[in-house]
Amino acid sequence: MILVFDIGNSDITIGLWKDNTWQHTWRIPSRPNQPELFYGVRLRDEFLAARLAITDVEQIVMSSVVPPLTEKVRQVLKTLFGKEPLLLGPRVYEQLPMEILNPYEIGSDLVANAAACYFKYGKTSIVVDFGTALTFTTVSGTGKILGVSIVPGLRTAIKALSQNTAKLFDVPLEMPQSALGISTVTAIQSGLVIGYDGLVRQMVSAIRQELNTDTIAVATGGLSFVITSLRPFFDVVDPQLTLDGLRLIGERIRPESPAR
Repeated sequence: MILVFDIGNSDITIGLWKDNTWQHTWRIPSRPNQPELFYGVRLRDEFLAARLAITDVEQIVMSSVVPPLTEKVRQVLKTLFGKEPLLLGPRVYEQLPMEILNPYEIGSDLVANAAACYFKYGKTSIVVDFGTALTFTTVSGTGKILGVSIVPGLRTAIKALSQNTAKLFDVPLEMPQSALGISTVTAIQSGLVIGYDGLVRQMVSAIRQELNTDTIAVATGGLSFVITSLRPFFDVVDPQLTLDGLRLIGERIRPESPAR
């Protein structure tokens, strides 16, 4: 079994790969102020509930864009599983058959997305990741990361509105029936959800035009299903893309020696 961790700004997404499929996926809120015990107990409880043996985990691969959580989760994994997790970073990138843009700056989750597209599809790809940030990562068919564009994610944009405007509040992320907002809720939904539809289409179009080559668009991330009008626009909608990237990287790099 391979256990992967994608530590993001909102959630820690955990996947357990066994028998050529994702047997289990879990989400734990990213709370840097919580002690190691919080994460250790949550993870142990998930394994117990799923009737999984901790000793069956052969490798752990981890990506983190939240520095205060990186070492905390790493220590939990070493204690619980007795294994040193493979942590994505420049030293790992050097062992991949890829060319990583700005390896000391780029988010490791974006590298995982690019690796998944390279290993799974083998085509020039634009990965649109609908998370805390909305990111566009372009990777060539030869595994070279060509560039990244970043804008605030849908939920981040809604929070910015509700926190900085006295009469606006948090609303459900749903596609409205009309672009004409007739209430505060539908006005925000119209502006953001329909507006982001146009943003995504324009960004992908601009990147394709600049590359001037056959390029597929791949959607991923927890909010990838919110903008329903975009589903036919994407060549692939792959919610597990980041987890797949971590797994595929792990399969190509030998695990570290067991923790002592």
